[in-house]
Amino acid sequence: MSERPVGRESLPNDPSFFSWKRLILLFTAIGPGIMVMLADTDAGSIITAAQSGAQWGYRMILPQIVLMPILYLVQEVTVRLGLVTGKGHGELIRERFGLKWAMLSVSTLFLAAVGALVTEFSGIAGVSELFGIPGWISVVFAVILLIVIGLSGSYRRVERIGITIGLFQLFFFVAMVMAHPSVSSVAHGISSMPLQNRHYLFLLAANVGAVIMPWMVFYQQGAVIDKGLGTQHLKAARRDTLFGSIITQLVMVAVVVATAATIGRMNPNQSLNDVQQIAQALTPFLGQVGGKVIFGLGMVGASFIAALVVSIAGAWGIGEVFGFSHSLNNKLSEAKWFYLIYTLAHVGGAILVIASVNLIQLNIDVQVMNAMLLPIVLGFLLVLEAKALPENWRMRGFRKYTVWAFSGLVMSFGLYMALTVL
Repeated sequence: MSERPVGRESLPNDPSFFSWKRLILLFTAIGPGIMVMLADTDAGSIITAAQSGAQWGYRMILPQIVLMPILYLVQEVTVRLGLVTGKGHGELIRERFGLKWAMLSVSTLFLAAVGALVTEFSGIAGVSELFGIPGWISVVFAVILLIVIGLSGSYRRVERIGITIGLFQLFFFVAMVMAHPSVSSVAHGISSMPLQNRHYLFLLAANVGAVIMPWMVFYQQGAVIDKGLGTQHLKAARRDTLFGSIITQLVMVAVVVATAATIGRMNPNQSLNDVQQIAQALTPFLGQVGGKVIFGLGMVGASFIAALVVSIAGAWGIGEVFGFSHSLNNKLSEAKWFYLIYTLAHVGGAILVIASVNLIQLNIDVQVMNAMLLPIVLGFLLVLEAKALPENWRMRGFRKYTVWAFSGLVMSFGLYMALTVL
C-alpha cells in the first residue's frame, strides 16, 4: 500500500503547527482569569480607589501598579491547583484536612460571598438612584437576571455574559481622560508615598487588603475545572491570569486618576462613601454625562460581574465540601442543591440591601470581614500548594519565598485595616 502524502500543515515538527496549537490553547483557556480579576475590581474597590484619589491624589497610583504582580502570583497558585489536581479548593481541603476544616473554610467563603453581594447590590442600587429609579427596583431586576444567567446550564455562556458586562469597567478610562490629568503632577505623585502618615497608611491597607478576596481563590480554581481545562493549558491560563491582573489594577488606577484630577484638586477632604457622593462630586468637572452616565456604567459593570462571580464561588465551595453536583454545565434537575444555594445567596444579599438603613456601614463591615478571613483562605491555599501538588508542580526557591512573603504582606495590611476600623 502506497504511503499517503503528508501536507506541510499536518507535520507535528512544523513551527506553524505549534504556533496554531499555542493559539488554540490560549483561546480555550482564556476567561477564568479575566472574569475573576474584573470581579476583584468590585463596587467596594471602586469606592476605595475613589476615596484614595480624592484624599491623596496621584500618590495612590504606585501601590496599584505594585499590586499587579502580587495579585498574579497568588492567583497563579490557585490556577495550578485546579489544573493539576482537577479538584476544587473546598474538595482539596476536605481531602487533606478533613470535613471540619473544610466546613470552617467554606463557612468563611459563604460569609464573604453574601457580604460581597451586599456591596455589589448597594452599588447597583446607587447607580439606579442617580437616575431617579428606586434602588430596590434595580436590585430585584439584577437578582432575576443573575439567577437566569446562572441557571442557563452552560459555564461558557455564563463566562461570556459576565465578561461582556464586566468590560463596562472600561468606561472608567473614559472618565480618566475626561478629567484631563496633569502629566507632571501624575509623575510627581507616583514618586511620593507618605508612609509615615497614618491616614495614608490606612487607605493603603484598604487597597492592599482588598486585592485578594476570599471568594477569588474558590472561583478561579473551580472555573478552570468547570471549563474543562487541563495541565496542557497551564501556560495559557497563566497568561489569562496575568492579563486580568493588569486590567483590574489599571481600572483602579483610572479611578484614582479621575478623582485625583478633579475632586482631589479642588476638594480633597470631601467624603466619598457611596456611589451618589462620588457621582455628585465628579459631575461639576465631568458634566452630567461623565459624572453620572460614564461613571454609572463602569460601576454597574464592576458590581454585576462581582455579584455573578461571588455567588458561583460560594455555591461551588459548598458543593465541593459536601460532595453534591456543583457544575454550571449541569441541568437544574442534576444539581438542585447547587442552584438553590446560588439563588439563595442572591436573594439574601438583596434582602439585606433593601432592608438596610445604613449601606455605608454594611460596606465597611464587609471590608473588615474580608480582611479578617484572609489568613484562613491564603493559609489553606499555600499549604495545599505545598502538600496537594506532586513535587514537580510545586514552587521552589526564590519564587516560593516571594509568594509566601507577598501573601503575608496582603494578610498583614488586611488585618491592620480591620483592627484600625474596629
